[in-house]
Amino acid sequence: MTDHPLPFRDPQLSFARRTDDLLGRLTLDERIAMLHQFAPAVERLGLGPFRTGQEALHGVAWMGPATVFPQAVGLGATWNDDLVRRIGEAVGDEVRAKRAQDDRVGLNVWAPTVNLLRHPLWGRGEEGYSEDPALTSAIAVAYTRGLRGDDPRYWRTAPVLKHWLAHNNETDRDTASSSVRPRVLHEYDLRAFRGAVEAGAVAGVMPAYNLVNGRPNHVSPLLEQHLRSWTDQPLVVCSDAGAPSNLVDSEHYFDTHAEATAAALKAGVDSFTDHGTDSSVMTGRIRDALAEGLLDEKDIDTAVRRLLAMRFALGEFDPELDPYARTGGLDTEEHRALALEAAEQAVVLLKNEGLLPLAPEEGRTVAVVGLLADACKLDWYSGTLMHRSTPLDGIRERYGAENVLFTEGVDRIRLKCSGGWLTVPRAEGAPNGEARGAEGALDPALLAGRTDLPPLTCGDEPAELALVDWGDGVLTLRTDEGLYLSVADDGFVRASADEPGGWVVQETFRLEAVEGHDGGHRLLHIGTGGYVSVAADGAKVAVSGEKIGREGATVFVSETVEHGADAVARVAAAADTVIVVAGNDPHINGRETEDRTTLALPAQQDRLWRAARAANPRTVLVLTSAYPYAVTDAAQALPALLWTAHGGQAAGTALARVLAGDVSPAGRLPQTWYAGDDDLPGLLDYDIIGSRQTYLYFEGTPLFPFGHGLGYAGFSYSAPEAEVKGELLRVGLTVTNDGTIAADEVAQLYVRGAAPSQAAPVGEGRTGGPGGAVDLPRRKLVGHRRLHLAPGAAERVEFAVPVAELGHWSVAHGRWTVEPGAYEILAGASSEDIRLTATVTVEGEASGPRPVLTRGLEAADYDWQRDTEIVDRAKTEGDSVTPASADRPGELGFGACDFGAGVAGLAFTLAGAGSLSVTADGQSVQLQAEGEGGPYAYRTLTTPLTLQGVRELRVRMEGTVRLARIDVVPAKETA
Repeated sequence: MTDHPLPFRDPQLSFARRTDDLLGRLTLDERIAMLHQFAPAVERLGLGPFRTGQEALHGVAWMGPATVFPQAVGLGATWNDDLVRRIGEAVGDEVRAKRAQDDRVGLNVWAPTVNLLRHPLWGRGEEGYSEDPALTSAIAVAYTRGLRGDDPRYWRTAPVLKHWLAHNNETDRDTASSSVRPRVLHEYDLRAFRGAVEAGAVAGVMPAYNLVNGRPNHVSPLLEQHLRSWTDQPLVVCSDAGAPSNLVDSEHYFDTHAEATAAALKAGVDSFTDHGTDSSVMTGRIRDALAEGLLDEKDIDTAVRRLLAMRFALGEFDPELDPYARTGGLDTEEHRALALEAAEQAVVLLKNEGLLPLAPEEGRTVAVVGLLADACKLDWYSGTLMHRSTPLDGIRERYGAENVLFTEGVDRIRLKCSGGWLTVPRAEGAPNGEARGAEGALDPALLAGRTDLPPLTCGDEPAELALVDWGDGVLTLRTDEGLYLSVADDGFVRASADEPGGWVVQETFRLEAVEGHDGGHRLLHIGTGGYVSVAADGAKVAVSGEKIGREGATVFVSETVEHGADAVARVAAAADTVIVVAGNDPHINGRETEDRTTLALPAQQDRLWRAARAANPRTVLVLTSAYPYAVTDAAQALPALLWTAHGGQAAGTALARVLAGDVSPAGRLPQTWYAGDDDLPGLLDYDIIGSRQTYLYFEGTPLFPFGHGLGYAGFSYSAPEAEVKGELLRVGLTVTNDGTIAADEVAQLYVRGAAPSQAAPVGEGRTGGPGGAVDLPRRKLVGHRRLHLAPGAAERVEFAVPVAELGHWSVAHGRWTVEPGAYEILAGASSEDIRLTATVTVEGEASGPRPVLTRGLEAADYDWQRDTEIVDRAKTEGDSVTPASADRPGELGFGACDFGAGVAGLAFTLAGAGSLSVTADGQSVQLQAEGEGGPYAYRTLTTPLTLQGVRELRVRMEGTVRLARIDVVPAKETA
């Protein structure tokens, strides 16, 4: 019996029973309304409104002041699961505290991002943890466990993993397709998501904008086939913003929005983030799909049930029992200390020839120079700072302000036009100095620039502007008062922004040389595409909403007042030691919507460290950035280099403590630092095996390898033990601090095959061509441990690794496979600094060759390929392979195909038009496919080909052929 007239209100019942009861009480319209991001209240049942989606990548974002922790890639650089879990707890508490202040704050948090940092030019690399799936998974498990909380019944917050799946490009991000072969899918991309889901701390995922194998992620069958098979928990799938509309508008994958919305819902999307707070468009499409018979009420109920289950878990219906309902921890002393600890642990010492640590001493002067020396940069997913520490702040505090010299190193210029000098008029009254985003905004993209200040004009008093070239000619211009030139909605140019920012950055410009005008330049405003024109009413880039073209642009002549390199050289020469702080602004040249074009440090910043080094050889380069740089010359010329991601509110204090030796650095690189752009594959090449990407397959010499990082103490590794016990590989080793100070060390454990199995199928060669055995990783991370040891202290480190980690996805057999044989166990301080090795043997029966007589060949299950891409076999499921370009053929190789006693021919399931040639056992045949019925009209073409025994099969395709699979024709069928 229950005292509650409505069972869904009865806390004695299970969440499942309560969810079913509530679902049954909702009308169809009420259920449909719940499928939008902003679900309205159901007052007749006492249900409040509910919102999916609160950004919390490294702190509460978009909702005003909050504790700002290091960027996600910086958290990855800590290699410290326990620390990241504590950060997750702190962020979760602050979400709850913000919710208590402002009911716009949602408890369904869209974090963390677990996309792998496959390619260092990806603009959103700052949001991920690592290029390695094991490290990414471990950090994601830690963060989500912190966000979720320890209560067995109620959740602190409900984390959603981003962005499913294979998403590493901002270029054409809503129309580009990632070609992901089965081995990369199972060994790489899926593994980043799977660990956190299986750990039980994830409430759902968000599909990415891109397509995978020709099919949009928002209608991916992998959501049901894999994601929801990893847990019994009802996972919620939240669409990315605007992605449901993209299915028709940009991707043209469906003809109507009703059809697209129905397909997404049936594929597993539960909550539609589209058209902002206006739910009427999406709910209208759902009703249209129902009316057209594309959906039925069961499809709607399935999604609503999952959404309601999340709301029950968040304690919405049991506030008196919810242990997190009265959490009030915002900007606590513990959170401030945690932000400092995280920033310290994220610092990576890349090189040190004895210059560091640099202990403060009487009379020792330190020059702090560089474009980021006095900056504390935020990114798109940061909260608003309550505390701020720049490198200059931290170093002045630690070394004494009287011992610190400073210059930023900007180029100081004046701009002259026919009407005089570009001038910044004085503003009447006190300016409103509130930071952008301080008030909180559900969508900070809607924050507008200031219009309360007068626009720039031309006159007799020149404005001296600090010019920074962030690379590729992208410039910012800042006044002596610290305000950036910016453009508001009215099109006027003002000195009005504290920092570059916004969804479309309004503070970046480009100087374009004017032909036939010596030294003359037009000033292009990048955000609007309009040119600056100075008129009587002020400088503007648009008139009545129409951007000004180059023919209407004012011609400026730039006069350099001081070169930044000269200022740096002067200050460097006057100091005992120089700290150059370089890096990026996370809103410029590499961010959401914009990939980088090069690994090179921007030329202006390159000049600064060279000027400092020429004036003073005791120069340290600190890179504060969201991604790696190819600083090959600096790594050779300078005695010390460090890297840290943008470290949040305590970044400057943390850096100073590391430089001074108060903290021994022990951050480790979460991704490979390549020596140059020539080491990189194409941005859209997702085949890490064939193109030799990441430390797993890269065969060149990196500038700094995955896992690299130095400290101020030396550590030794000893007493290795490794054995296979049942389903576990148990490894033990001893780490000893041989130094004179207490310090951290990160012990890293890798595995690799000692020798290929004799029965392994022939596979892809080192260049993506035929030859050799299955192409397994050079080494693969399977464990890590961050240790803190006193001088002379030792600790025994034990790892228990599932034997399955030694395996790979067998395309020959369509399953995860651990081949019998010898495997090397490697332990050390980085992926290339291996200190100990051991060998274990796995017993068992080899998988053997491809059983083509019983399984046939899926075209995407190739061992190697050249110039092909994987595409969708149908809009609902399945893969095919097609030439990547109509201008050249594509090739596939299938190794170790067992044709048994003999077959008489092969049958090809294909669509499209073109030719196929097949080679095996010295025989070649060619088929011609006539295009019939479009890309999804499959038919079977058969060719005689007598084969027996184990052979390699090669297929060459030309035209628009889409090959789905190959089957054998038994000998008796053609006798």
